[in-house]
Amino acid sequence: MGKQDVRSSNLLGSTSTRLARVQDRRRSYGYVGPADVKAAVRSGNEGHPIRLRADFDRWVAERSGAELAEPFTFVVDMDGVLRLAPRRSEHVTCAGGGRVLSAGEIAFSRETGRWAVLGVSNHSTGYCPDTSSWPAVAEALDRAGLGHPPGFTSEVVFRRCLTCQEHNIVRENYFVCVFCENDLPALWNVDSCDERP
Repeated sequence: MGKQDVRSSNLLGSTSTRLARVQDRRRSYGYVGPADVKAAVRSGNEGHPIRLRADFDRWVAERSGAELAEPFTFVVDMDGVLRLAPRRSEHVTCAGGGRVLSAGEIAFSRETGRWAVLGVSNHSTGYCPDTSSWPAVAEALDRAGLGHPPGFTSEVVFRRCLTCQEHNIVRENYFVCVFCENDLPALWNVDSCDERP
């Protein structure tokens, strides 16, 4: 292989690696929770959209101290918009019943006169997003002008058992189904109809 071939090969390799990262970052997640919860979703009950810092400032000003003392439910919708709802809200309601780029819980704190993200997780048993969904969250927070940690402060690893089809939370890297005790896949597999936008 000549120098040009090696350079082309390296270029193709790095291009395909970047493409794989972009595709993974833009993976979407369908709702995998109870059907009756999704059936109860009504138009107009979606989480509050936070596109800009001004959206967040208006939203946070309307929250009580008690509300701000606990995390909120969040999703990043298919347009990359952060949506916020009270903690006990269903993620699928926050998303208006649609697919998401990420979902979980998020807490805010006021530091030196500005609000920032105190903690954020991908804990959503309705969508079971992979830990690799962080870039979508970071992009939405950046657009909203909110300081944030470099990744999820609490990561939840979800897997679907290929034997019994139950959804599992993997704890301490123990990839064994809690329902039937069969091995769980190493890679995320919860939403079997994963679609790329």
